[in-house]
Amino acid sequence: MTDLQHFDDLYANSEDPWGYENRWYERRKRDLTIASLPRERYTACFEPGCSIGALTAMLATRCDGVLAVDSAGAAVSAARRRNGGARNVRVEQMQVPAEWPSSSFDLIVVSELGYYLNESALGELLDNGERCTTAGAHLVAVHWRGHASDFALAGGASAVRRKIVEASAWRPIVSLCDEFFLLDVVERR
Repeated sequence: MTDLQHFDDLYANSEDPWGYENRWYERRKRDLTIASLPRERYTACFEPGCSIGALTAMLATRCDGVLAVDSAGAAVSAARRRNGGARNVRVEQMQVPAEWPSSSFDLIVVSELGYYLNESALGELLDNGERCTTAGAHLVAVHWRGHASDFALAGGASAVRRKIVEASAWRPIVSLCDEFFLLDVVERR
């Protein structure tokens, strides 16, 4: 896994280290992520690696409840500020996959997180996701196709996609191969 101090350092240098607020790529990716959701409404969503909560705010419009978590304290503070007026959003500091909520979810959204986990940790994330969902739940994974030196998973987005679509508990239902990112929705068998 990527060292968690790395993320704290990123937020110490910038309130929005990936440009979620103003980059066209990020706005477009969020819009396509929301558009890919197979159901109009979900009961309970879990968003690990929520960063500053930009996607969280959009998920809140489609979900009765959203639990958004991040390992970086500054990200959690920013996500809380952004989503503070939404009664259906809870933002907590948590280090997934080692820490995992005890709740059940019908939607899990993993955006730009999978390649920061090594193979074992990504497997643990999928196992945890399987344990907290039932048949018909959805897992959305969306990851940038580029490469960065801080990725822990060799192969980046392609390796994340392969691990997710090959997981026996999940059935692929949506797959988008964009020039810049891969987006997959899988359904719990």
